[in-house]
Amino acid sequence: MREEELIVYKELEDGQILKDMVWLMEHYRSGDGRAKPLFYECMHGLLERAATNGFHGNLWHCYLADLLVNNENSYSLACEIRGEVEGSINQLALHDIAIFKEFFAYDYTEMMEVLKAPEFGHILAYERAQQVSRVYSTRIRDRICSLAVQLAKAADAQEMKAALTEFYQEYGVGKLGLHKAFRVVHEEEGAKIVPIRNISHAQLDDLIGYEIPKKKLVENTEAFVSGRKANNCLLFGDAGTGKSTSIKAIANEYYGRGLRIIELYKHQFHDLNDVVAQVKNRNYRFIIYMDDLSFEEFETEYKYLKAVIEGGLEKKPDNVLIYATSNRRHLIRENFSDKEGRRDQMHSSDTVQEKLSLVYRFGVTIFFCGPDKKQYQEIVKGLAARYGVAMEEETLLAEAGKWELSHGGLSGRTAQQFIDYLRGQDAYYNIRK
Repeated sequence: MREEELIVYKELEDGQILKDMVWLMEHYRSGDGRAKPLFYECMHGLLERAATNGFHGNLWHCYLADLLVNNENSYSLACEIRGEVEGSINQLALHDIAIFKEFFAYDYTEMMEVLKAPEFGHILAYERAQQVSRVYSTRIRDRICSLAVQLAKAADAQEMKAALTEFYQEYGVGKLGLHKAFRVVHEEEGAKIVPIRNISHAQLDDLIGYEIPKKKLVENTEAFVSGRKANNCLLFGDAGTGKSTSIKAIANEYYGRGLRIIELYKHQFHDLNDVVAQVKNRNYRFIIYMDDLSFEEFETEYKYLKAVIEGGLEKKPDNVLIYATSNRRHLIRENFSDKEGRRDQMHSSDTVQEKLSLVYRFGVTIFFCGPDKKQYQEIVKGLAARYGVAMEEETLLAEAGKWELSHGGLSGRTAQQFIDYLRGQDAYYNIRK
C-alpha cells in the first residue's frame, strides 16, 4: 500500500489505526506473530471510535471518511465554504484520494482467514447500540456515515474527490467546520480552541417578545455573515431577559452560512490574540462571545480587551467580531467620586472617560428590558402553549404570579422555570397521556 506516498493528506490526526492497518495489509501473510494481536487492537480502536462518534455500517470506511473530513490541508481549507478551486492543488489532491480509494477498496476476506479473525466481519457491518455521539451532532454524524458509503461506491478517484469537495463546501473541514461553538483552553503551548459538543438548540422564536432587540441583533449578524461591514455588539439589560439565549440562537441560525461562536471568559483575555491568529485566515465568520461581562474597579483586564478590540497596531480581521452580554450598560463599575472630582486627582474627567471607553468599542448596543406584569403573563401563556401545558388560563397566571414572587421576580427566565416546573409534575404527564 502507498500510505507513505501521501502528499496533501500527509499529517493525519488519529492516523495510527491507518498506519497499523497498512502494515497488516503488507505483512499478514509473513507469519509475523505481531499481526494477529495488532489486528485485534485495530478492531478495538475502530470500535471505540464508533462508540465515541456514533458511527455505524462499515467502520473501516467510516474511519477513513472521518480522517478525510477532519484533515486541514491546503486543498480542504481552500474548498471549505467556497467549493471547487482551481490550480495544481487539484492534481495533488487527486493523487492522494486515489491512494485512499485503494484503502476503501481493500478486501479483508483473506486477512480474516489467515489470521483466523472472523470477528472483523462485525466491524465491516456494524449495528450501533446507541444513537448518541460524543463528538458530532446527529446531522454531521449521519452525513459522515453516508459519505463513507458514497466514497466506497465511487467509480474512480475523480468521483471520490467530487464527493469530498461537496462535503467541504457544505459542512466545512476539521473541528472549526464541523462544530458550531467552541471554548478556549489554555495549555502550555498556548490557547487551544476546543469544540462544545452539546450546544443548546435555542432559536430566536423561542424568545417570546423582544422583537426590536432581536431585529437589531439579526441585522448586525446578517451583515457580518454576508461579508458586509458589521460592528462589535453589546447586549445589556436586566437578568433573565434572554441575552445569552439570543447569542445561542444566532449560533444555530447562521451555522449553515459559516458562522462559528467561540466563548471566552475575562480571565482568558491574554489568549485573545492567539485565538484570533488561529481563525483569521479561515473561510468562516467567528463571533468571540463573552457572557456576563463586567469589571470591578480593581480589575484591569478591560484595558487589554480595549486594545485587542480596537486600537492595537494589528487590524482586527474582517471575519472576527466580539459579542458580549452584561447586566450593566457601563461595563466597569463607576463611583460618584469619579465625577465629583477628588482633591488627590487633578483630572477626574479622565477617569470617567477611561471607564466608558470600553463600552464605546461596541458599535451596536442592544437593551433587553425586564418585562412588566402583563408582558410576563404573555410570556407564560406563550410558553404554556408551546409545550402543551393544559391548565386554565386564570389558574395558570395566578400560579405564575406566585412563582415569580419567590423565584427572582418578573423575567423571561422566571417564566421558563415556572413552565419547566409544571412540565415536571405528575399531573402534567397524566394530562399528556
